[in-house]
Amino acid sequence: MSSGNFVSHLANYVGETVTIFTTSGGPSGFGFTGVLILVNNFFVRIITQIGPAPGCALGNCCFGVPQGVGGVHGGTGGDVFDGDECCGGVGKGGVGATGRFNCKVNTVGSVTDIPIDRIAAFVHNAV
Repeated sequence: MSSGNFVSHLANYVGETVTIFTTSGGPSGFGFTGVLILVNNFFVRIITQIGPAPGCALGNCCFGVPQGVGGVHGGTGGDVFDGDECCGGVGKGGVGATGRFNCKVNTVGSVTDIPIDRIAAFVHNAV
C-alpha cells in the first residue's frame, strides 16, 4: 500500500474510535486509543482523553447556591455550598451526587499527534 493510499484509508475513519500502534518503544509502543479527528500527509491527530463539558453556568454550584434553593440540594436554606459540597463532595475531577462534574476539574483533555511514518499498525472496527 503506498503512502497516499494509507493516508486515504486513515481518512475514512475520521470521527471513529481507533487504536494506533507506533514504531517507538516504551509506553508509546503500546498504542494510542482515541477519536481520530485529523489526517494529513504528515501526521494523524487523535483525542486520547476528552475533557469535561463547561460546568460553571450561572446558577450552578460554582457560584454558591443556597441550600434548599431549586430542590437540588435539599435542606432548610441559608447555608451556601462551595463547588465540592454542591456537586456531591467528590474530590477534584470527580462527578458528584448531582451527576455534574464538580467545579475543581484538574484535566482539560489530551490530543496526540502521530507522524504517518511512525505508524506500525492501525486498528479500527470492521463495521
